[in-house]
Amino acid sequence: MTYPDLNMLIAGQWRKGSENTGEEVINPATGTPLAILPHASSTDLDEALDAAQTGFETWRRIQPHERAEILRRAANLLRERREHIATILTLEQGKTITEARAEVSSAADYTEWFAEEGRRSYGRIIASRESETEYQVRKHPVGVSLSMTPWNFPINTPSRKIAAGLAAGCAIIAKAAEETPASAVEYVRAIHDAGVPAGAIQLVFGVPDQVSRHLMASPVIRKVSFTGSIPVGKHIAALAAGNMQRATMELGGHAPVVVFDDIDLDRVLDVAIEGKLRNAGQVCVSPTRFYVQENVYNAFVEGFVSRAKARRIGNGLEAATQMGPLANTRRLDAMDTFVADAEKSGARILTGGARQGNEGFYYPPTVIADAPDSSMVMTEEPFGPIAPITSFTDIDDVCSRANALQFGLAGYAFTQSLSRAREISERLETGMIGLNTCTISLPETPFAGCKESGYGIEGASEGLEPYLVTRTTGQRMAA
Repeated sequence: MTYPDLNMLIAGQWRKGSENTGEEVINPATGTPLAILPHASSTDLDEALDAAQTGFETWRRIQPHERAEILRRAANLLRERREHIATILTLEQGKTITEARAEVSSAADYTEWFAEEGRRSYGRIIASRESETEYQVRKHPVGVSLSMTPWNFPINTPSRKIAAGLAAGCAIIAKAAEETPASAVEYVRAIHDAGVPAGAIQLVFGVPDQVSRHLMASPVIRKVSFTGSIPVGKHIAALAAGNMQRATMELGGHAPVVVFDDIDLDRVLDVAIEGKLRNAGQVCVSPTRFYVQENVYNAFVEGFVSRAKARRIGNGLEAATQMGPLANTRRLDAMDTFVADAEKSGARILTGGARQGNEGFYYPPTVIADAPDSSMVMTEEPFGPIAPITSFTDIDDVCSRANALQFGLAGYAFTQSLSRAREISERLETGMIGLNTCTISLPETPFAGCKESGYGIEGASEGLEPYLVTRTTGQRMAA
């Protein structure tokens, strides 16, 4: 298929930037350009702010059941257009077409979930201490929200932010990833086509720091939701503090995976390899630090290596491909740096360890054994198809090592013991834990981290709350 022409949505109109600036979008499977992405000028951003403020006043007055109907239509449009959108997603991001289809379906599910949750933003009556006085608690939309999303899940991540904000009655300005813009365009197109009023949804692109600084300096923005790295998240959080803007920060992770010695080895290996190599490891909740109990360590490493070597790598649009390319050249360079540091630290590279081919951004699954806890791959998020595996003795040993980092997004453990499962789930310092599974993120489950992995919740019933203001009204029946 032909990659689409790219536009922004400002004040209800699909258009280019007013100053005719932009950048190339690159196909990671080939390394060749797909299109030129327009950038928003300061004038464009100001127009988006004005339109969003006007759109908010319109959208907030639409009743929740009608907003829900519009969002359900958007979800249905996404499902009808799934094959078209999934192909675009694979072209610009690189993941397999199977994963891309699943991501589009997930975005539709998130949209539908929040359509229903928006109808349930109930208030309450509080029993008064005086017979003639009543106290009401009601929920109101916070205002215009700025959504900033990364390239690794270019339609699913925007859906969690945009659908939640719209369901609450907020207007949204979305600043999506410049490396994967068309996926976000197609999501916003479905929202727009479903009948969200002009101005209630805006989509802009540009130099990220310039866009965020310009928009967040405006008092129009009342809420910010950001997904990305910890350093950038801290920068965004500081900008939000300047105007006391609410902030949701979904930041980086480096998920520990604790494998006890009582497991069904083959089953755990099958689950672990799928979890690790999903989207070529470019997942913030990806299993990334494997701690395997001594008794099964050698067998686990051997089984993991054999599965990694068998992975079929190629263009994500080819049906036989099991893992696509990395998204950009920066990730290739990062993988080389991790591997070089691991070798320097005395670790063993058991498979992979070097970029593959001269076309596209391919890097094979790479297994690193016996990496010291102080090595880069054990202390920094690899965000790629690298799996460091080391051994541990007992639960005290592994909990101490797993909790030693500043990350606290996801963690995983595999055991057939109920007591071990309960203890490890209590002791791992993460916002999400998968016990005998790597599936932890669904529309109906809270997505959140702790420590430097961020704050605030996306998904589930809790995901609506950041977009709502709680207002108390005390009313005396007679003056």
